[in-house]
Amino acid sequence: MDSCQKHTLPSEDILPSIKDNEQTMQMKELPAAKLISCPSCGNDEDFIEVSENVIITTHYIQNPDGSFTPEEDSSQILGPVRLICGECQEDLTAFHQRFMEMLF
Repeated sequence: MDSCQKHTLPSEDILPSIKDNEQTMQMKELPAAKLISCPSCGNDEDFIEVSENVIITTHYIQNPDGSFTPEEDSSQILGPVRLICGECQEDLTAFHQRFMEMLF
């Protein structure tokens, strides 16, 4: 038995309502992003994440000429992690959870 299923396109009388719906969706305003902003200087672009007590392990391969090439690395954070304003160095660790949620 063939596992492929046939798909049919919507009939022409349905297509106008789909197109109208697409135009309506494009016209709606998206909610404003909730940016992290430094309360001291207003910076909302530059941030630094500082991790303390970190173990970095790097696996190297030695090349025939005696040089080394890193093949793989890993890190393990054992201490606290802070978020710092990249402009005025204010401690923004209170925003770190939000920062982590927005990493893509």
